[in-house]
Amino acid sequence: MRERRKVESTVLFYIMVVSLFLFGTFLGNKTVETIAEMVPMERLHRIVIDPGHGGEDGGAISCTGKNESNFNLQIALRMNDLLHLLGYDTVMIRTTDSSVYTTGQTISQKKVSDLKQRVRIVDRTPSALLLSIHQNTFPEGQYSGAQVFYAKTDGSEELAKLLQDSLVSTLNPGSNRKAKQGSGIYLLDKINAPGVLVECGFLSNHQEEAKLQTPEYQKKLCCVISTSLARFLASS
Repeated sequence: MRERRKVESTVLFYIMVVSLFLFGTFLGNKTVETIAEMVPMERLHRIVIDPGHGGEDGGAISCTGKNESNFNLQIALRMNDLLHLLGYDTVMIRTTDSSVYTTGQTISQKKVSDLKQRVRIVDRTPSALLLSIHQNTFPEGQYSGAQVFYAKTDGSEELAKLLQDSLVSTLNPGSNRKAKQGSGIYLLDKINAPGVLVECGFLSNHQEEAKLQTPEYQKKLCCVISTSLARFLASS
């Protein structure tokens, strides 16, 4: 009975915080700290949030000529705010339109250094769980919907499947996309911690690209991802 009440209070807490975030309620730093202290669960993980690309590496180009890196950063910053409200400790790999490379002269060399540095940040973070934010693209514009890729580390596949199911049921109804192992994705291949990469949508699809630019849709994405992440961590 006690455990049931604990779970029920946790669910109510998540609903309250996500509702505040979704409807844009302003909360000062003190309020954030107070809410975080109310969370009836011990936090055992640090969420490493990776806004893909950045700086000289803009990533994919959207159908209206915008860089993927900016979409990634906007969503990641909102994700960071919401996870703080839910009481999680986070690490942002970047908070500005910048790269994190440490060596290299050419763009190719800098990209290699940038990826290695991201892996280093994840692996040096105690009890890390990686959440990497990206956008998809395709030469043909009819494709849409979020897709989740996972690392080969323990727990990654389970988290990715939960995220994928939640994204399909709430934001992409009718999509038949499934979570996939991120074979060939350097970051997912090299990290030692659990990790997922979320392709939030297709920048090559005019309707989806327009949605991905809006604060309202970005908040919805963050709410779905963060609550799924919280459910996964609570169950594990």
